[in-house]
Formats: sequence, structure tokens, C-alpha cells
Amino acid sequence: MSHQIIGVNEKPRLAKWIPLSFQHVFAMFGATVLVPLLTGLDPAAALFAAGSGTLLYILVTGAQVPAFLGSSFAFIPPIIAVGSAYGIPYALGGAVIAGLFYAVVAFIIKLAGTRWIDRVIPPVVIGSVIICIGLNLAPVAMGMAMNNGEGAYSLVSLSIAAFTLVVAIVATIFFKGFFNVIPILISLVAGYLFTVIMGSFFPAYALIDFGVVAEASWFSLPKFAVPQFNLMASLTFVIVSLATMCEHLGDVMVTSRVVGADFYKKPGLHRTLLGDGLATAWAAFWGGPPNTTYGENIGVMAITRVYSVWVIGGAAVIAVLLSLVTKVGAIIRTIPTPVMGGISMLLFGIIASSGLRTIVESGVDFKCKRNLTISSVIMVIGIGGGKLAFDIGGGLQFQLAGVALATVVGIVLNLILPPTLDKKVMED
Repeated sequence: MSHQIIGVNEKPRLAKWIPLSFQHVFAMFGATVLVPLLTGLDPAAALFAAGSGTLLYILVTGAQVPAFLGSSFAFIPPIIAVGSAYGIPYALGGAVIAGLFYAVVAFIIKLAGTRWIDRVIPPVVIGSVIICIGLNLAPVAMGMAMNNGEGAYSLVSLSIAAFTLVVAIVATIFFKGFFNVIPILISLVAGYLFTVIMGSFFPAYALIDFGVVAEASWFSLPKFAVPQFNLMASLTFVIVSLATMCEHLGDVMVTSRVVGADFYKKPGLHRTLLGDGLATAWAAFWGGPPNTTYGENIGVMAITRVYSVWVIGGAAVIAVLLSLVTKVGAIIRTIPTPVMGGISMLLFGIIASSGLRTIVESGVDFKCKRNLTISSVIMVIGIGGGKLAFDIGGGLQFQLAGVALATVVGIVLNLILPPTLDKKVMED
């Protein structure tokens, strides 16, 4: 495997730049358009918001953090709840307020500094949370790989996913030079062609409908929407944003480990959080779902070792263009779900492995009962689907679940369990 690394501020030549950026577009596309489809928003507006929001994030972080921002799954419940109770414009308004709340918290962090982070979130918490982030996505990858469009097990889907995964593994490990940095794109094209060829011989493999491409117009504007505001909708989104901020901490941890930098310190957690918040407010202002940093794209960086902000920025520009060129967007939407499932099996596993790497390289001692307890509780809650939920009025419910809840519990345990336990166990 090539050890070539493209650093954060390196700009590849154009012949490399475009395909490298397209890899990130393919990685984020499915999840980014799925959120608006589930919540009644416009997928084209979501693509526009994701691309332009990513460019805004890059600007706010001083082009120092390679992160693609796409539609957030965490905000699906409040969008549906507020949309049903008051209307979608009020859900968008709540998302705008949540994004501005991010900015307030970022300002507080700037004043308080970042030294507290090492005390509050040591490697045992960081590594365990990163493992949870990757393994939480594992059922999503396997669902896409094994199931048909109706959610039932399909050997056909599994064979497509397996073929795509094998190509991705071979390209990642054995390919040299430029082909070594585009394994996701190579495996995606290979899986797509495999499905087309097999579909011409076996009807069960005919999963691609080119009719949607023929029917799509070449150009159109996204269906933008204007946010409206009320207190209950705003409060709902602010409460939910407490959970998404915890997810932001985890995503920045993962990205830092993958790139080999400390983004908590440079450009600073206050700038990454501000960028995330402003991107969320910006997305909602245009009628798109709130944004968040994407694990899929972190996985792409981990596999390819291409950390260039220029590549991420190129993907953002492509996303904006795709929101306008509906014909190309229609082609991408024909990518079979099992193909994305095969790719995701590798991408999501890489994220979990990054957590293991954090724990190993930090020298976390699991002979220590304190470390063992903290890590165990984090992973059971994060992977097991732990949830804290209660009504907040107006038929709405606050919910802190999964990785977000595991992060909060891990931080609390780390703060309340006395560090002296380490010494006592070692003495025993």
C-alpha cells in the first residue's frame, strides 16, 4: 500500500483534484438526500445547503479542518415533530436558532480555553466514543448491503455489496500511485458496472432504473423555503442541539486522529463548533436540513490518506452544482444501495478502528478498573441504543440517545470517579 499522504493544505493538480472530490460526493450523497426525503424537505435544497455550508465551515475554520458537512440525522425527530405541530417553516426557524446557539457556546469555549478538554475528555473517553461512532453505523452498512428495497434479506444485494467491498479492499491495499488514493471511486464504479452487466443477464440484478435520468430536466433551482420562528420550536431545537454538540466533539476527535492533528487546539474547538453552527443556521435559512460533519467522509480520508481541504472544498462545489444540474443528480441517485453498502462496510469500520488506535497509542491501561468501567459503559450505551427521553410540552419530546448519550455519560463518569482509583488498582 502506498504511504503517500496529501496534507490538509496541499492542492492536488486538477487531474487528481476532481476525482478525489467526487469520492467525497459519492460518500455523502445517499445520507444527505435521505434526510430531506424523510422530513418533507427538498433534496436539491439539502445538497445546496451541504455544499455551501461546507464552504462556510472551511472559511470559519481558516481552511485548517478537512470536514464535509451534510444533512444531520439527529435533527430528523424535531423536524418531523415541529413540522407536524406548527409547519415546516417553523422547524427551519428552530434549526436557525439552534445554529446560533452553537455560536454562543463556541464563544463561551473561546473565553474558557481548551485546557479543560484533556481533563474532561481523556483518551479512554475519546477512543471509546470513536469506536461507538463507527460501530453505530455498522447496522446501516449491513442493512444497505443485505436487504432489498423492501427491507427483506436479499442474496443478490449481498453479492453486489460483497463484490464492491472486495474491489475496495484490493484497491486500498494493492493499487499504487494515483489509483491508491481513489479506491472508493474505483469500487463504486466497479460495483455499478457489475450491477449493470449482471442485470442484463439476470432480472434479479436489474436494480438500476435509467428512466429517472431520462425524465429529469437538465437544470432547475432547488425549492428554497423561508424560516419562521416561535418560542416552542426554537426551544425544541436548542435542547436537541445539546446532543448534537456532543456528536460534534466526537467527530472532531475522529478527524483529529485520522489526520494526525489536534483540531481542539488549532484552529480550536470554538472555531469548529462555530463553523458547524453557522453551517446549520445557513442550511435552514435556505430550506435545507441542519448540517453536521459526516463520518462517511472521515472514512474516505482515513482510507485514502488524502486530507486536503482543497479536495473537500471541491466536493462542496460539486454538491452545489448538483443541486442545480438535476440530470447529473438523477444519475447519482441510480447508484444501487448494495454498492453503497459494500463501500460503507469498509468506511464505517475504519472509523471504529481509529478509536482502537486512539486507545492503543495513548497507552490506556485496561487493567485499571476505572478505565475499564468508563469504556465499558460508554460502549454499551453507545452501541446498545441507550436513550434518555422525556416530554417538554406541546406534544414534543427531548431525546438524548446513542453516541450523544454515551459521550455525556462517559464525561460524567470520568469527572466523578476519583483518579486515585488508578493508583489503588496498580498497587493491588
